Amino acid sequence: MSETERVARAAEPLSKLLRTITPDRLAAPTPCTEFDVRALLNHLLFWGPSLIGAARKEAITPPAAAESDVDLTEGDWAAALDTQLDDLATTWRNPDAWQGVTHMGGPMPLPAPLVGGMVVGELIVHGWDLARALGATAQWDDGLLRYAYDETAATADQGRAMGIYGPEIPVAPDAPLLDRILGLTGRDPAWK
Repeated sequence: MSETERVARAAEPLSKLLRTITPDRLAAPTPCTEFDVRALLNHLLFWGPSLIGAARKEAITPPAAAESDVDLTEGDWAAALDTQLDDLATTWRNPDAWQGVTHMGGPMPLPAPLVGGMVVGELIVHGWDLARALGATAQWDDGLLRYAYDETAATADQGRAMGIYGPEIPVAPDAPLLDRILGLTGRDPAWK
């Protein structure tokens, strides 16, 4: 698999799920304990421009000081998020997106391949969060999941220190890759 296709392939299941969300599901809980479905969608809409900017090597100022300061799920949020996912896939298809350093929502430069890996992980984990909240299934191929697992494992301690991930949930070493990714990020793969 080409690195330039990773983000697009990670975004596909999430994009399909968007079309299934009805207004009555917006208050449903998700495995990410701080988010219901509406807050998870707001999170994706809030950070999406920064992730797109990272591929372009542009520092993007978030739409507010904190996610809780703005509700981006008013209006046609599904179309906005679908467009954002398309833009995300398109910008990360450029081989230059994976080269050098970039910024992601802050002034500190980060290696572009690290940020690309974080984007893939974000799409997979939050795609799973959304699927579980909706009683649906999201699937990714093993090659993409292997890449996401390796990237997540390399940064999991840092993610926990920053409060991005919860405490690791032990998962058997021979469990499916998706379950192992989820455990690293503090999610219980058996969440229902």
